[in-house]
Amino acid sequence: MAFGATLDVKTSRELKIAGAIGPCVSLNVKGPCVSENELGVGGTSQWKICGLDPTSTLGIYFEVVNQHNTPIPQGGRGAIQFVTHYQHSSTQRRIRVTTIARNWADVQSQLRHIEAAFDQEAAAVLMARLGVFRAESEEGPDVLRWLDRQLIRLCQKFGQYNKEDPTSFRLSDSFSLYPQFMFHLRRSPFLQVFNNSPDESSYYRHHFARQDLTQSLIMIQPILYSYSFHGPPEPVLLDSSSILADRILLMDTFFQIVIYLGETIAQWRKAGYQDMPEYENFKHLLQAPLDDAQEILQARFPMPRYINTEHGGSQARFLLSKVNPSQTHNNLYAWGQETGAPILTDDVSLQVFMDHLKKLAVSSAC
Repeated sequence: MAFGATLDVKTSRELKIAGAIGPCVSLNVKGPCVSENELGVGGTSQWKICGLDPTSTLGIYFEVVNQHNTPIPQGGRGAIQFVTHYQHSSTQRRIRVTTIARNWADVQSQLRHIEAAFDQEAAAVLMARLGVFRAESEEGPDVLRWLDRQLIRLCQKFGQYNKEDPTSFRLSDSFSLYPQFMFHLRRSPFLQVFNNSPDESSYYRHHFARQDLTQSLIMIQPILYSYSFHGPPEPVLLDSSSILADRILLMDTFFQIVIYLGETIAQWRKAGYQDMPEYENFKHLLQAPLDDAQEILQARFPMPRYINTEHGGSQARFLLSKVNPSQTHNNLYAWGQETGAPILTDDVSLQVFMDHLKKLAVSSAC
């Protein structure tokens, strides 16, 4: 733990600081490296942070200047330095300096270099923080439209396609997961306030703005693990097709840990098979997700809500509301009942979302 921290950001002349989003307040320190276009807590190059822990993370946003009037010379590098002063829990005053430099690349001639260096996970979290920050002062539909516009622009810039031909649209591996993150972000409690009280929404947004990359991604797109007799526990798609009768699912949303028993597994447990010596393997199967959930509960702060439910249970809604509704009551007969659990919802699936995104990305009108 650390207390009374101050973050000072310095940049080379080609960059300006647009702002920061995280557990910080502005110290209102002006300078030549401060941009007039504010993103988050902007208008300064220094921020105050009252408390730091190993997972505390700030998102810092920058602006590239003089791209057209004074082109950046090829082969040059942009530099950023982070200087953090803080008091350690041992009462020592410490300073940490981190300096990074990256090569400049021309958007017109070196687009593939930019594409190869793109970190889609970090980009998703930074865009999510910006969206959540805007949601504090703007209407929800306006924020969703802004996110959609940014996603369409990115796909138009880095996608490979023929005009007016959605079937030709392709994204490289460096961008392939980004639309999926945006799909789940749009459905998250950070932007959807329906059925949440104002203090619940504030609680979710507060923790999202301070957690590190890994935990933030879990909040955006929860992790789903499958336990069955067919092999060791494995991660599965966050999709309704993963909800099978002979599976136990463990979902980690960061704020909740959900254990879900499939229909057949729940019936076996009610019949008491786990108490019979000849079905000891079933007993171990039931215990495995409980042990894994306990490890997460002990290690995470704040402690997640623990939910143990089964097929048809009232609290199964926590799982059903998070998975991609690829199978709903509308296409149940097209998919067949044996491949997964249908979700009673009118929300669009990831496939419908992607199909619409491709149409807009290749359209000349957008």
